[in-house]
Amino acid sequence: MPSITPSLWFDHNLEEAAQFYTSVFPNSRIEGFNRYTEAGPGEPGRVVSGTFVLDGTRFIGINGGPQFPFSEAVSFTVHCQDQDEVDYYWCRLVDGGEESQCGWLKDRFGLSWQIVPDRLYELVGDPDPARASAATKAMLGMRKIVITDLEKAAGELTR
Repeated sequence: MPSITPSLWFDHNLEEAAQFYTSVFPNSRIEGFNRYTEAGPGEPGRVVSGTFVLDGTRFIGINGGPQFPFSEAVSFTVHCQDQDEVDYYWCRLVDGGEESQCGWLKDRFGLSWQIVPDRLYELVGDPDPARASAATKAMLGMRKIVITDLEKAAGELTR
C-alpha cells in the first residue's frame, strides 16, 4: 500500500525547523539531511533537503527559498486530550510566531497549526443545538482554546 508523506518547502531554514519540531513532539527524530556537494547548484555543505518524524509521522523538507511561503491554506492539527496538552503545544509552537483565532497559530517558520482539544468536537457537535451553538460562539471568540470556557458557555459547568 502506498504511503503519503507531507513535503514542506522552507526558506533555507529546514535544519533549524526540523530541530525545533522534533524538540516539541514526542516520539520524534531527524532521519537525515541531504547537502549540496561540489557539483552544486548550491553552496557545498548547505542543507538542500531532509526527512524528519514528528510523533510517528514522516515529513520531507526542502530548502527551496522564499518564492513559496507557507499560508493558512495548509495547516496541521494537533489533537489534544486535555488543557495541559493544549497549553503545552500552544506555548511551544507560538513562541516566535503569532496567534490567530479558534485554536490556530502560525509558528516562527510561518507554518500554520491548529491546537484543538478533543472536547471541542464533543461540545460543538452536541445534539442540543443551543449548547452546540453556545460552544461554537465561545470558540469563535478565542485564540487558544480553553476547555473550561467552552464548557461554561455550553452550560456544562452549571448542570
